[in-house]
Amino acid sequence: MLKGDGRLGHDLDPNDRAPQDACGVFGVWAPGEEVSKLTYYGLYALQHRGQESAGIAVSEGSRILVYKDMGLVAQVFDESVLGTLRGHLAIGHCRYSTTGSSVWENAQPTLSSTEIGGLALAHNGNLINTPELAQRLAPGSTRATTDTEVLTTLLAQDRTRSVEDSAAELLPQVKGAYSLVFMDETTLYAARDPQGVRPMVLGRLERGWVVASETAALDIVGATFVREIEPGELLTIDERGVRSRRFALAEPKGCLFEYVYLARPDTTIAGRGVQVTRVEVGRVLAREHPVEADLVIPTPESGTPAAVGYAQESGIPYGQGLVKNSYVGRTFIQPSQTIRQLGIRLKLNPLREVVEGKRLVVVDDSIVRGNTQRAIVKMLREAGAKEVHVRISSPPVAWPCFYGIDFATRAELIAGSLTIEQIRASLGADSLGYISLEGLTQATTIPADRLCMACFTGSYPIPIDQDNVGKFVLESKA
Repeated sequence: MLKGDGRLGHDLDPNDRAPQDACGVFGVWAPGEEVSKLTYYGLYALQHRGQESAGIAVSEGSRILVYKDMGLVAQVFDESVLGTLRGHLAIGHCRYSTTGSSVWENAQPTLSSTEIGGLALAHNGNLINTPELAQRLAPGSTRATTDTEVLTTLLAQDRTRSVEDSAAELLPQVKGAYSLVFMDETTLYAARDPQGVRPMVLGRLERGWVVASETAALDIVGATFVREIEPGELLTIDERGVRSRRFALAEPKGCLFEYVYLARPDTTIAGRGVQVTRVEVGRVLAREHPVEADLVIPTPESGTPAAVGYAQESGIPYGQGLVKNSYVGRTFIQPSQTIRQLGIRLKLNPLREVVEGKRLVVVDDSIVRGNTQRAIVKMLREAGAKEVHVRISSPPVAWPCFYGIDFATRAELIAGSLTIEQIRASLGADSLGYISLEGLTQATTIPADRLCMACFTGSYPIPIDQDNVGKFVLESKA
């Protein structure tokens, strides 16, 4: 399906998928508020993290009601649907599939019902011991093929204890990346894996509390940022307020790629705005890979903040050399072969009068397979650019991610098999420069030993069993 996130991806070229975002999660406990609408707007702010499906679970105290479907948040929900979702607490999810196919059964939140109550859960991240966990389930106890469904069923199956106690016992046995929001009929819960790979924050409403993947979702519902949820922490939120319980020691390994691509620029991570970090990355990139040129242009919009920083540091003017068609999204009609051959022009077109005769620095955030950048270089040359110098605000992405980003396999990643010079030649650029890992890390101001850099280094902070990971691991074993 086509992404409507404004980035250049497989909506135009199925052989050059952009890095697929992790999911977005949102939870709210707020008696007297329209929690379904708050959740809708929270998911709207997190839409960039997942565009395949969306869902909301709500409870008024006696039962949980879930509504979910394939599509963007605004396509799944309307005023009439939200009007039926009444209660004092809710959780929501927008999904990009990292485990299990993109089908309705795998949409979230997942719901598990027992004789004494239900449990709904939404998950951002990816588990790496899913087959091991699935072996604990009774045959036929789930219809979905996701790590989230397995986790939900395990949490719900022991109702002799409180949900909080069950979670505190189960979560230390769960391996991988998980930022969770879940609920029973009366209480909201949130938990983050001991490494804190994916972001998660707590916010305060006048009459309640909010948890979300990013601070931008707090802003849109008028919640005040309180703090980040700590790695290895379990929160319980009800009429008594917020209670914190630690189920594992924190071993922070926040995802470095959140700063490069995943997070919204108006989000704050570890007390620092993502936009500020990305502009600083551009400055570092200019120092590491200077070039004589006439104009710095971004690949809209993923390269914009770094391009601003590059222009500021280098003194080369910043300009708009590519115009984006903002309305190419999920509902865009599949192009015919003739139109497909025009490729990226469906989404981008050069401003000939701006680029003609100019030596250009083109800034983008990452290169996956290289097809998109190759098309941009060709397009700019056809528009009369004298030189095209490509600058990338991340190190080469050479390794797959097993913690919630659906990167290609190593064999499909262009940096997995080619040198930087070979990649430059493949793109047809006059020069190519990636920011160094050290430069990117310093720009985040986060100590290197508190970051996950596996997609750049191949060093995975949570050990991987290659035989038991993969998007379709449960389907292949079915």
